Amino acid sequence: MTEPEQTHRPVRELDQSVSAAAYDPAPVPAETEHGRAGRFWSARRVPAALLALVVLAGSGLMLYDVAAVRADRPAMYWRRALADHLDRWRLEDVAVLAVAGAVVLVGVWLIVLAVTPGLRRVLPMQRDRAHVRAGLDRQAAALVLRDRAMEVSGVQSVRVRMRRTKAKVRARSHFRELDDVRADLDTALGIGIKELGLARPPALAVHVGRPPAGKR
Repeated sequence: MTEPEQTHRPVRELDQSVSAAAYDPAPVPAETEHGRAGRFWSARRVPAALLALVVLAGSGLMLYDVAAVRADRPAMYWRRALADHLDRWRLEDVAVLAVAGAVVLVGVWLIVLAVTPGLRRVLPMQRDRAHVRAGLDRQAAALVLRDRAMEVSGVQSVRVRMRRTKAKVRARSHFRELDDVRADLDTALGIGIKELGLARPPALAVHVGRPPAGKR
């Protein structure tokens, strides 16, 4: 008996198109003798000024009307009209519920502004001096990491999105193996994040792909 003839087809090596990896953030450094590097608080001058103007205008108008009534003058038309409307409205009316809901939302918004730091675009840096606090703008940090990534061999273009907790890097490589490019990007960007001197180093997510066929 003769064994059936086996046909050997040439195996083509597939061209890799994507290489991605994500890593946990570096451990947060312990609090130094100079104190904890917390987030920067926003002054929020615009909301505070608007709220102050509304309260001042409303208080002044009410005070003027009360003083006029005490001086035996008729109350202002808007207060009499408002009293008539309130006398006819009921708590289950849609308009009353809508106004109450809007007031609640405004109050919650003001409370959130009061208890949160704000300035999300400023990343706090480690404190090396007792009375000095430093911060780094997220866009500036992204530009630093982008310059670091462009120094890696094989990288054609890079986009960096810097958040408070994660740095997302999307690169395009027109030559070299994508795994090798990603490994070099991991090393370069890891060093770059450490050199930023941030109090809370962000996690790193690297995505490497091939550019479109017409742009290679």
